[in-house]
Amino acid sequence: MLTSYTVENGGLAVRDGAQDPEALRRAVWIDLLSPTPEEERQVQAALRLEVPTREEMQEIESSSRLYREGETLFLTANFLYGVEGGEYGSTAITFVLGNANLVTVRYATPRAFEVFGARCQRTPKTLLGAPDAVMLHLFEQVVDRLADILERIGSDMDRASQAAFRTARAKAKATTKDADLKDTLITLGQVGEVTTRASETLLGLSRILSFVSAEKAGAVRKENQGLIKTLVRDVRSLVEHASFLNSKAQFLLDAVLGIINVQQNAIIKTFTVASVALMPPTLIASIYGMNFDVMPELRWTVGYPFALVLMVISAVVPVFYFKRKGWL
Repeated sequence: MLTSYTVENGGLAVRDGAQDPEALRRAVWIDLLSPTPEEERQVQAALRLEVPTREEMQEIESSSRLYREGETLFLTANFLYGVEGGEYGSTAITFVLGNANLVTVRYATPRAFEVFGARCQRTPKTLLGAPDAVMLHLFEQVVDRLADILERIGSDMDRASQAAFRTARAKAKATTKDADLKDTLITLGQVGEVTTRASETLLGLSRILSFVSAEKAGAVRKENQGLIKTLVRDVRSLVEHASFLNSKAQFLLDAVLGIINVQQNAIIKTFTVASVALMPPTLIASIYGMNFDVMPELRWTVGYPFALVLMVISAVVPVFYFKRKGWL
């Protein structure tokens, strides 16, 4: 889908679908969402530039993601999307920054794009004053969104931590404990994945901002250069926070796995003690189960109750011994 944003008479004009070349050239921001070949050709013919294909956007080397062609910058990074619905992932988005237009090429819709589009309706002059301003304010919205996600992840991690250690201390049934710890593991796994994808987005933004800073003499207007410094500081602080969350998630994961191992060891110990305690009675029963003619107790009147008592004593003695040693 092709969408163009143009400031006209102090207001915002948003146009969808096929447009004439002159309208595209007047647009400050052209957003291509899963574009068709025809939409790509329209933009390329109007702006006289080459829109990267989806395959080219997937390339990971820096020279293919950050480069200049004439007066136009091509900037590509992976962005986190879909966290709200649970179907999250990362998608490559390309920003084609020219002197008069900004073109974004994407195949998914991060929440920041939707929020930024709504903001443009309210303050078009501020956000859509120039193509570099559009890109930087869009980055600002992405950073704000990532900050909210990391804050929520931190809260989820705290709840998972409390649940894990509270479950370990609680004297509940083993089945309930196992279910709680399983939920905690799933939560930590999701937290770790979202944090990793958020870190990937922040890394891509950091690379783009570094590249734009080096090219700012021709790419970013003087009044917008202060915004780059602010974004660099915000991205750096979020990278540090994401690294902290990753470390915390790894610690909690190790702790939960340790709790599970302790519980499993306790179960195995119980079975081991039971096996050892039942070995002497089994031995006694095996001896008295042998039907030999010459056995002193074969015709003994109290032989049966004697054997039962002996088996009970032989089972109790190992358990008592294990308790004295502190193994139970």
